[in-house]
Amino acid sequence: MIGRATYYGGKGLDGNDTANGETFDHRDHTAAASKAIPLGSTAKVTNLETGKSINVRITDRGRHVRGKHIDLSRGAAQEIGITRKEGHAPVKIEVTKPPPSDD
Repeated sequence: MIGRATYYGGKGLDGNDTANGETFDHRDHTAAASKAIPLGSTAKVTNLETGKSINVRITDRGRHVRGKHIDLSRGAAQEIGITRKEGHAPVKIEVTKPPPSDD
């Protein structure tokens, strides 16, 4: 899927529970939120402007902002070159591992 990524978080959200029950840390390099991708999935997110990629786990449901496909923790966003100035970037999102089954 090609879409837009933003980053979310900051000190104001640190310590809050995510949708899957984990504690949010904006410095985390592996946390992400998406309305469309199932919780617990792992996805490879590639910034189409920088070519940098990161693997993230979907731990939260997101802000439900139209036109945004995935929200990355600040640490993950910075790792692939999404800066505070721009705040968003075009990305390729590939689900690499589905959520664990309940079996």
